Amino acid sequence: MIAAIYFSPTDTSRKGAEAIAKALGDGEFLSIDVTRFDAESERTEFGPEDAVVFGAPVYGGRLYRGCRERFRRFRGDGTPCIVTVTYGNRDYDDALLELFDLAREQGFVPAAAAALVGQHTYGSIQVGRPDASDLAQDREFAEKAAAGVRAKKALETVPGSRPYVKGDEGGKGGNFRPLTSDACTGCGLCVRECPEGAIGADCRTVDPDRCIACFRCIRRCPAGAKNMDVPAYREFAENFTQKLSARRENEYFL
Repeated sequence: MIAAIYFSPTDTSRKGAEAIAKALGDGEFLSIDVTRFDAESERTEFGPEDAVVFGAPVYGGRLYRGCRERFRRFRGDGTPCIVTVTYGNRDYDDALLELFDLAREQGFVPAAAAALVGQHTYGSIQVGRPDASDLAQDREFAEKAAAGVRAKKALETVPGSRPYVKGDEGGKGGNFRPLTSDACTGCGLCVRECPEGAIGADCRTVDPDRCIACFRCIRRCPAGAKNMDVPAYREFAENFTQKLSARRENEYFL
């Protein structure tokens, strides 16, 4: 069994993990989305004959804390895996190493790894990525990694340092809190889809301590009511977009 297990609020991490899992499994794979706060999976244990592709976004150079909690639901038994992180063109810092370490702690054996570039949550940075070229690279990487997965080859290490950047403060998400306009219809989609259950039943109230500023609600709101249409964010987003305008490429480790 090939499985793609991913935390992906805005779908960028999902796309890379699924592209790699699909190539590994000749089109057949199990997709396990742990993004929602109430996400459950019938399959949580994997054996030595299985293979897993983990996918997660980078939050300030680290894995998001809730992502770590969700991945700890899964156990391997010498199960080969590929670990991938997706970042918005700045840097992935210690996030890939953190996922590499976490996978090993859970009984998986990382055979390959990748740091993938995706559209940043904020601003207009690398819009449309992963694009067709990125996904083709992912598939080519998976084909090369397949031999190591079959042989249960262990990747020695990946870029990063220990202790991880920011210590216990890392991976907690951004500081922006989405707003809600009068266009809100109260459909409840944002309530159901929030990774941390931070949005109240009225679809307007946001718990500032639980919100991770992933902007999943903004991307998915069918009425376009969720927004960050305030001067402070617009100024930040414009500056951030200019700062990260140079294109970075995916990195693969075999």
